[in-house]
This record gives sequence, structure tokens and C-alpha cells, in this order.
Amino acid sequence: MKQRAVHAWLMLLPALLLLVAFTHWPAVSTFIDSFHSTPKGSRPSVWVGLENYQVMVEDPVFWKALVNNLWFAAATIPASIGLALVMALWVNERIAGRAFLRMAYFTPTVLPMIAVANIWLFFYTPQYGLLERLTGALGLPAHNWLGSPSTALGAVTAVAIWKEAGFFMIFYLAALQSLNPSLREAAAIEGASRWYFFRRVLWPLLMPTTLFVLVNACINAFRMVDHLFVLTRGGPDNASILLLYHLYEVGFSFWDTAYASAITVVLVVVLASIALFQFFVLDRRVHYK
Repeated sequence: MKQRAVHAWLMLLPALLLLVAFTHWPAVSTFIDSFHSTPKGSRPSVWVGLENYQVMVEDPVFWKALVNNLWFAAATIPASIGLALVMALWVNERIAGRAFLRMAYFTPTVLPMIAVANIWLFFYTPQYGLLERLTGALGLPAHNWLGSPSTALGAVTAVAIWKEAGFFMIFYLAALQSLNPSLREAAAIEGASRWYFFRRVLWPLLMPTTLFVLVNACINAFRMVDHLFVLTRGGPDNASILLLYHLYEVGFSFWDTAYASAITVVLVVVLASIALFQFFVLDRRVHYK
């Protein structure tokens, strides 16, 4: 028995070493760095306590990025999950061109986010973009979607939803195909409507998948930053800046690694709190059998 335990740990050792080296140790190191100053030239870092967190509390750009990220998450999470579920229910039916529709819905997922951002940049281009052509044909006034503070964050959010929905659809589609077809037949015999069947049968059975998708959607909402480099770079006037992009600017543009470490700690705490709430509160409402 002891030999089997040693063999099991030896098999796990390479993965554990990689996990510690590239996940746990960087997290601990970042937490320690957040209480030190940024080393500059020959001047090493020194202990400053909560000074970096005090700077963060007094930083209006941080609060702007946090509020934007909360709005971004509040829009992308339910919209992408709802759209993914609708698409999965549709392509799960016996319809013409089902294979083509599945491929079309999943295509945005396999595209790099930079490529996706460039596609949408063409859509949003003032005067010449596809969206401007459509609104011009309808007689609507021209609008700079990415250059206006009132629409920049919404335009970025639309790109994220378009990108995420196809990925989540795959999980819902797999869950739907694993269900017993006799459930639908029994509901039809009993005279249940499609809405009643979805609400009382399908939705409870899809809750484990929904919880998994919800966790991924929350994480993605706070770590998605690629498209900002192409679309807005957080502008105009920080109207579309998100927390991770602000972290990038602080750490790599302003080279204030200590302050960036403090922002990272806050971001990790936020994500960990969301994950704990989902697993220990929402998970109790999920039935896996």
C-alpha cells in the first residue's frame, strides 16, 4: 500500500512542480512584492507596508477601471451564457444545415482575440465601417463607436460576447446531447409545452454545466484584455479601460511593478471570492444526478 502511494506521488510530482513554479510561487511572490517599493536602477526595493494599497485607493483610474470591469462583467456574463444556451438549443434540433450552423457559431472561439478585434475594428471604423454603412443606409447620423466615451465600453462588450458565446455553446450542446431522449418523449405524451419542458426538466439538468460555464465566464470577464490593445487602448479618457489593462499599463508602461503587484492581489481576491461563492453557495443548488 505504501509503495502504491509513493508511486502515485512520483507520478504527480512533475505536474506539482510545474504548478508550484508557475502558479503558486508567482502568486506568493506577487503578494510579497505588493508590500515593497519598486526597485529602480541600483536602488533595491524596500518595505513600504500598505503604501501601494493606499496609492491604489487614491487612484481614480483604478476605480474607473474597476467600475468599468463590473459593468463589463454584468453585461458579458449573462448575455454570453444566454446566447450560448439559445444557440445550443437551436443547433441541437434536427434542422437543415445544422453542421454548418455549429461550425459558424464556434468559429469566433478558435480565432485569436487580436484577429477578432481587427475584424470588429473594421465594423466600427467611422464613415467606412460596416456598422456605419448600415446606419447610414437607414438614415441615422454617423457615430464614432470606439471614439465616443458613451459607446466605447459597449462596443468592446459586444466583441467579447460575440467571442465568448460560441465557446460556451459547445458545453451546453454536449450536455444536451448527453440527456436521455425519452425525457422529451415523456413530456410530449403528458402534453407539456416546450417552455414548460425547458423550465422544469432541461434547465435543472443543465445546472451543472451552467455552473461550470458561469465560473469560466466570471474569470474571462476580469482577464479579457487582448482586444483593448487593438480597439481602444482603454480610451477615450479611460472610458473603456478594464482592470487587467490598467494593471498592464502600471506594470509595463509606467514600470511600477510594486503598485501592479497590489492591483494583482486585489484582482486575485475578487476572482477567488467569486469562485468560492459559486462553489459553496450556488453549488448547493445544483443536482448532479
